[in-house]
Amino acid sequence: MTILVTGATGTVGRHLVAQLAVAGHPVRALTRRPTEANLPDGVDVTAGNLTDLDSLVDAFAGVTAAHLITFGDDYAPLKEADRIVDLARRAGIRRVTVLRGDISKGPLEEAVEASGLEWTHLSPVEFMSNTLEWAESIRAEGVVREAFPDAKSALIHEADIAAVAAVALTTDGHAGRDLWLTGPQALTVPERIEQLSQVLGREIRYVELTTDEVVARWRAEGYSDEDIEFFLTMRTNPPEAGYTVLPTVEQVTGRPARTFTDWVRENAAAFQP
Repeated sequence: MTILVTGATGTVGRHLVAQLAVAGHPVRALTRRPTEANLPDGVDVTAGNLTDLDSLVDAFAGVTAAHLITFGDDYAPLKEADRIVDLARRAGIRRVTVLRGDISKGPLEEAVEASGLEWTHLSPVEFMSNTLEWAESIRAEGVVREAFPDAKSALIHEADIAAVAAVALTTDGHAGRDLWLTGPQALTVPERIEQLSQVLGREIRYVELTTDEVVARWRAEGYSDEDIEFFLTMRTNPPEAGYTVLPTVEQVTGRPARTFTDWVRENAAAFQP
């Protein structure tokens, strides 16, 4: 069966395309810039995105399962969620995974649940790849500047999110499940910095910011008041799921979740001067 991956060149999508292709599944990758996709040989790379409904007609044709993301070009919730799901159903898609981006359900999750499709929601906590936000200051100064040193996060490797998606798309038994996904450790910022230092073989200093300082930085980076409120909630009053290690990855895939040290080893070049 052909499996469609939307957001195919994104943080999770690129891993999912590669994992499905290696396992021998026919894969169609939906991306806005197919000539720049740089995806594995044999993958059917198709131009389009979830906010361009015309592009979805061809993208959905001949597809029996699809991995969907919940946002479009501007990272806002999809306004045409009902129409997207209807197009998928009419095209013969039977099974979908939905990569959730918020604690509460958005329009796409609700539309999928009402559609009669076999759906599985993927609800990861913080991505390990968020650590790349520190790369520039680590390369230049050997410093990380962050607030909230006591906040713990059970952050997850993006490849593990993809691995769970691959299983849900290709095997039975996962329909109607909302899978909360974490890594194997709940780590504070100083603990993550310590692991970075150990893997990189160099001292990385932690400079603690105040709440006002980090909010000012987020505003300077262009985040909205709504975004900033969400960030603050996640750091000062996070849901229990955000810092509680769960065995879901191993239960679904049969292998332990990758550690943060694993992620750092794989991405060490990004932090080297």
